[in-house]
Amino acid sequence: MDSARLVAFAPVDNTARVHAVVRRLGDAIALGLLADGEQLPSETELAGHLGVSTVTLREALMALRQQGLIETRRGRGGGSFVRAPARPFDLDERLRPFTAEELRDLGDHYAAIAGTAARLAARRSLPGDVARLRRSLAQLTGPPDARRARLDGRLHLEIAGASQSVRLTREEIRLQADIGPLLWAVDALPAHRGRAGTEHTAIVEAIAGGEDGRARDVAESHIAHAVEHLIERRLAL
Repeated sequence: MDSARLVAFAPVDNTARVHAVVRRLGDAIALGLLADGEQLPSETELAGHLGVSTVTLREALMALRQQGLIETRRGRGGGSFVRAPARPFDLDERLRPFTAEELRDLGDHYAAIAGTAARLAARRSLPGDVARLRRSLAQLTGPPDARRARLDGRLHLEIAGASQSVRLTREEIRLQADIGPLLWAVDALPAHRGRAGTEHTAIVEAIAGGEDGRARDVAESHIAHAVEHLIERRLAL
């Protein structure tokens, strides 16, 4: 499975699980992590990935069908298929359920994980890891398009993978599922695209050069900058 797509299928938390599944898959579809026309895993497999019961999953899929984000086909070759949303990802709408305090807390947690992953990646990454990071970076620094959110998330997952820590990589996946769509939306804004690109380059080059302290510091500040914008934007709503 594509590393960025793992975010869409990471386990959801224990509260309001139907709503959490709807939000998770809805964000993944709106951001292009799940492509138009793509078939979702079977109900049993998808429920297992998300850590929910099949009953909970079916309720969530019903809500997504009502929103026009998936369609279900019967018979041979049937299943649930992604439908591209009629309107783009709305950052302000997604921010409304969060308080400023919740955003700051999530951001602090994510910055700590991202910073530690980058520091360990600078110490432990293999040549193949660095090559993958540079490939993803080259794609991200190209012209912005519908794949940008997917590529942004994938770069951060590859950094976590390069740390050679399974637990850190799992936590990166979980946190991206919680706050990643908001961060990627900030990085894609014209006013922030240049900053994000500069920070991505600095993280990758620090990892390639074995500069563990710099890799950690830039990764932490990269997340902190995006979160500060989210908090300011939330307070202005």
